[in-house]
Amino acid sequence: MPIRTRSLAEFFGTFWLVFGGCGSAVLAAAFPGLGIGFAGVALAFGLTVLTMAFAIGHISGCHLNPAVSVGLVAGKRFPASDLLPYVIAQVLGGLAGAGVLYVIASGKAGFNVAGGFASNGYAEHSPGGYSLIACLVAEIVLTFFFLMIILGSTDKRAPQGFAPIAIGLGLTLIHLIGIPVTNLSVNPARSTGPAIFVGGWAIGQLWLFWVAPIIGAAVAGVLYNLLFSE
Repeated sequence: MPIRTRSLAEFFGTFWLVFGGCGSAVLAAAFPGLGIGFAGVALAFGLTVLTMAFAIGHISGCHLNPAVSVGLVAGKRFPASDLLPYVIAQVLGGLAGAGVLYVIASGKAGFNVAGGFASNGYAEHSPGGYSLIACLVAEIVLTFFFLMIILGSTDKRAPQGFAPIAIGLGLTLIHLIGIPVTNLSVNPARSTGPAIFVGGWAIGQLWLFWVAPIIGAAVAGVLYNLLFSE
């Protein structure tokens, strides 16, 4: 499959992840009387990956996440030569998803991105007030285990056809853990989209949501290949 086609699939897949996951947080989480809360947002993120894994997994592998692509390179599952086009497509997809969400959300009187717009943050911008170190560790560890789930469930020795379910449920679980800490990123493209629209503090703290997921993913890729490959 040509890199252009695969990158386009990554663009649409990441758009869906950001629009669906962040959209559930912005539009539905606290809706009066019917809000879906943290659990609903966690499930929404899991469902975006589950649905796209079946929709485009056979085209691009359905990374939807620069950290996942880095982790797969580190685990020798993905060629380094394709990394940059994937990351560019993912970031652009995340920006587009956040942009459409902004258009919809701003159609309601009183909407203000100062409320966070599903951005990730630490310290005073952590939903639960968690420190920089706590947020850094959480993002590294949760991304590490997300990649372990991806690498394990897509291993040729694993039962075939079930990887999207394991990965979608895995993303749901780590959101249930991490939303109170950082609003959960584990995905630099997901973090970049909303941060661009919030500006200010969100852009200032964005570095953590690139550095920590990439570290966690790269370590997982290396360790899985070292410890569990045939």
